[in-house]
Amino acid sequence: MSEIALAADFAIIIVAATAVGLLARQTGQPTIIAYILTGLILGPVMFDIVSEGELVESMAELGLGFLLFLLGMKMRFDDIREILRPIVNIAIWQTVLQTALALAVAWALGFDPTEIVIIALATVFGATPIIVKILTDKNEITSLPGKIDVGVLIVQDIYLVVVLALLGADELGSASEIATTLGVIAVMMTFIGLFSIASSRYLLPGLFRRIADNKDVFLVVAIAWAFFFIAISEYFDLSLEVGAFLAGISVAQLPYSKELEDRITPITDFFILIFFVSIGLQLAADDLLAYWLEAIVASVVLMVGNFWIMFYLIDREDFSVETSFLGAINMVQVSEFSLVVGALAVQQEYIGTDVLGYLSLMALLTMSVSTYIINYNHTIYGRVQPWFSRFESEGKGDVDLEEYDDHAIAIGYDEITERVLPILEDEYGEVVIIDRQTDHIEALEDEGRYEYIYGDFRHGEIRKAANLKNASFVLSSTVQPDVNRALLEEIDEDAIAFVEAERIDDARDLYDRGADYVIMSTHLTAEKLGEYLERYVTDRDAFHESIERDIEQIRDRGDDRGRRSEERPTGARGDDDD
Repeated sequence: MSEIALAADFAIIIVAATAVGLLARQTGQPTIIAYILTGLILGPVMFDIVSEGELVESMAELGLGFLLFLLGMKMRFDDIREILRPIVNIAIWQTVLQTALALAVAWALGFDPTEIVIIALATVFGATPIIVKILTDKNEITSLPGKIDVGVLIVQDIYLVVVLALLGADELGSASEIATTLGVIAVMMTFIGLFSIASSRYLLPGLFRRIADNKDVFLVVAIAWAFFFIAISEYFDLSLEVGAFLAGISVAQLPYSKELEDRITPITDFFILIFFVSIGLQLAADDLLAYWLEAIVASVVLMVGNFWIMFYLIDREDFSVETSFLGAINMVQVSEFSLVVGALAVQQEYIGTDVLGYLSLMALLTMSVSTYIINYNHTIYGRVQPWFSRFESEGKGDVDLEEYDDHAIAIGYDEITERVLPILEDEYGEVVIIDRQTDHIEALEDEGRYEYIYGDFRHGEIRKAANLKNASFVLSSTVQPDVNRALLEEIDEDAIAFVEAERIDDARDLYDRGADYVIMSTHLTAEKLGEYLERYVTDRDAFHESIERDIEQIRDRGDDRGRRSEERPTGARGDDDD
């Protein structure tokens, strides 16, 4: 295929995917569904105007790698530490029971043994990107049901990586070969995983602290880190997805991960677009509709079955009925990862494209329906609560999670912010600081008193991580009007907002947008200078006394900083050897 033809195919794919994506957005559907539909529209199913060439195939494989890298970056151990034990119990039994259910459904529908195994392996996973995106948009990702779901998805992602590595193996002809391959995969993943965790503790903090202020280098080094792990995985004959996922895990434990996640998401979105479009391009109309009735039956049975399996497992861990219901109903879909597994199985010739069409139709049906289910999960629970109340019993209750609520947020860490933090802490109990200067983050790490998030406030992931919508007080020490306007648009109407401005026109605009107080440093400096001059003219002794007090306060603050630096414990977070 000529370069001109390749460029034309890419242009068609991007334009069509954008148009279908906009339509999906209007109907509340995830863009992944739009990408699959784009492939179906452009491929043999409908118009057959784009074929899956080598370049599309290569970029689709990169898309899968970036997707696994991004999933690894969402695997923050601190997010689920409080409920780790019940999450592991739920995830393990969920995998076993849902695999058994999928096996039974595929067997009952008449698939052959190899197809039954692939279908069962493919239909266990939850739709991580969709679930996380919707729960984040609804501000429920840090709720107890949200954390349970995220924890289960993390375990599922590990299982997914093992399945992809297994399907990517060269020989799986007998039980002994499968057992040997699984053993090798386990050993190699353990080795690379330990290197990943060690890197996140001893190598990456110092490296990223030195480069984080350079936005371009920051992103390039992160991508290079992913490809470094991909190279290691391929050296050990593992799939690139294993390396990308483990690279993401090592980066996820850093304070810079939220900022990096926000920066790498657009790149990932582009490659994911190509990947899921390529799924649609592989299918013919006969493939998609070969098992259309079986796909509808399986979708209904699996959605209902998955709900009751998750509800039973969460309820068994003595969580409340509401938490069990919400956690279960968010996880009923057959995810896009069924297509990832299916596409690899087709490539390895374990199944035909007709089975991939069956998996695609199930994913389209269940993801479409579950999107609305997750969006209206509380409304649904309100309707069925009387019936589900029979599962309540004494001794059940939800654990208290540490999450930001009715807290104070400080955007930027400077002299002004540092002086008012104790006041905010006394008033609101918890203060979260957002800053993008690595030396400021290091100072906050040394002090260990306040919560902090590294990143640019303009990025949505950073605002969501700080739970801006539920904050009671926000102090912004930046004079950038766009940042302060975004802040005022997103905070709760009852929250108090102190923001800063350089120009009087910006100050008026911020007041009009609801700011409670606009700090103008030039105005405050002029007032202070006026006070000094008045004292100098009227009472020079009082003037000199006030100057001496100010100088003494400045020296005291400098001495305090010096003592904190000297008292910094060996091996504290932020050291180069950490």
